Amino acid sequence: MKRSREKAASELFAALYPRLAGWCRRLVDDDETAHEIASEAFTRLWARWASVTEPRGFLYVTAANLVRDHWRKLERERRAVHRVTAEAAVHPHSELADPSVRLLVQSLPERLRVPILLHYYADMPIREVSAVTGRKEGTIKADLHAARELLRAHLRRSLDHIL
Repeated sequence: MKRSREKAASELFAALYPRLAGWCRRLVDDDETAHEIASEAFTRLWARWASVTEPRGFLYVTAANLVRDHWRKLERERRAVHRVTAEAAVHPHSELADPSVRLLVQSLPERLRVPILLHYYADMPIREVSAVTGRKEGTIKADLHAARELLRAHLRRSLDHIL
């Protein structure tokens, strides 16, 4: 049984992966991202293999959702770059004094850093962050709030120091 399941999955991968990756490539305009999305779609299919009745449809719907998430992420990044560029034009300052948000996030205690990374960088909803970390949703919300306050305070001190 397991052998036939693996053989069916292998045949499905050989038959559909190139097409799925090509379809994703046309949507995201990047080979590496397209292959990541196609691979992730197959990974999710494999995890639900026993319950999926239409694997091809599942793959394309999953890939479409992942492409949409990719587009949203690009739009958020574009807006963030625009905001930073606009702020830099209004408040020019030396690059050395500019705190990196990434470094600030890395400096957070793990209890606060993990929810920030999962929620804001991996785009997980609070419910999912709660499930992944094994902590209650209310705790995750409180940790996100505390982390944002710490980051805000760090950024404020850095700006005060610069200005």
